[in-house]
Amino acid sequence: MTRVEQHRRDEGQNGARPARPRAQNRRVPFPTTSLIPVPLAPEISLHLLDGPVGLFDLTGGEFHSEEPPPFWAFVWAGGQALARYVLDHPGVVTGKRVHDVATGSGVAAIAAAKAGAAAVTVSDVDPAAVAAAHRNAAANHVALAATAGWSQAEAEVVLAGDVFYSPAVAGPMTAELRSARRRPADVLVGDPGRGYFPERLFEQVATYIVPVPAALEETETLSTGVWRMR
Repeated sequence: MTRVEQHRRDEGQNGARPARPRAQNRRVPFPTTSLIPVPLAPEISLHLLDGPVGLFDLTGGEFHSEEPPPFWAFVWAGGQALARYVLDHPGVVTGKRVHDVATGSGVAAIAAAKAGAAAVTVSDVDPAAVAAAHRNAAANHVALAATAGWSQAEAEVVLAGDVFYSPAVAGPMTAELRSARRRPADVLVGDPGRGYFPERLFEQVATYIVPVPAALEETETLSTGVWRMR
């Protein structure tokens, strides 16, 4: 499975925008970002692309390298919903070790840190996303724990925002989250109906109408659920 396949956002339900770029062998320009409050969780500000910019606009509508496009420069609906839920229900993370899978901008991880988690770590296939999450955490006056010497298996809570966007990703992600649940960790997922979400494995705990950039999703809001793995 290539990185292009891992990061390709297929069209799902609920108006989620597809992105099927053609891989070529040039570098993705590093985006210029501004510190912007998260629409659904304005307690958190992130370094994000500002203005009517889509995921592949920086590359002329194509994916130009083996590097992932900058998913971390946007705050996706699933991450926003998950962050809002954690901030509104701090008891799910307070005093616990939390791991944020496919962290992107780090919005869910930052929410967990603000809500009183004992320690928060992040992971992502893109090292730039992990760096962005730490940079965003510092901008919000919280710290993410270093992953060195820390096992994901120690997490008592696992967060995953907007991770079921393609069949290539959904299978491995489902297996990873089920493994975490068997440990057992509490597994919470934010999903706006991307199309590959295995709903049968989850129970819904909240729904939010999430503001999103029209240039990114071809709509201005997405109804987004927060789900707990059974």
